[in-house]
Amino acid sequence: MTLQELYYEIGGDYDQAMRVLRMEKLIDKHIRKMRTNSVVEGLVDAGERMEPAQIFEAAHAMKGVCANLGLVDLAGMASEIAEEFRPGNSRRLTDDEVKLRIKKIGEAYKRTADRIRRYEEG
Repeated sequence: MTLQELYYEIGGDYDQAMRVLRMEKLIDKHIRKMRTNSVVEGLVDAGERMEPAQIFEAAHAMKGVCANLGLVDLAGMASEIAEEFRPGNSRRLTDDEVKLRIKKIGEAYKRTADRIRRYEEG
């Protein structure tokens, strides 16, 4: 599987990643690191405890990493949570809705990580 095929499978935007990172070698390096990035785990943990500051920090970090890598779906999901908990913003979602969205982020991340693992295996 090529890197572009991986991006197709995960619903990523390869061209966006190329605009940010400028070299396929860097995209490859960082997409491989994404599989072991602890930011999603941190978001899930903070969401289980409903810790607003930690949820914001983890979601904001995840949004940035995913946007830079062209992982637009994950970036969008993380952005929604980050904006929900951005200091100064009014909450729109219930705690249960937040937990459900974070669970969906975890599931989407797992699917992405599984495909990255297959890519790494050749």
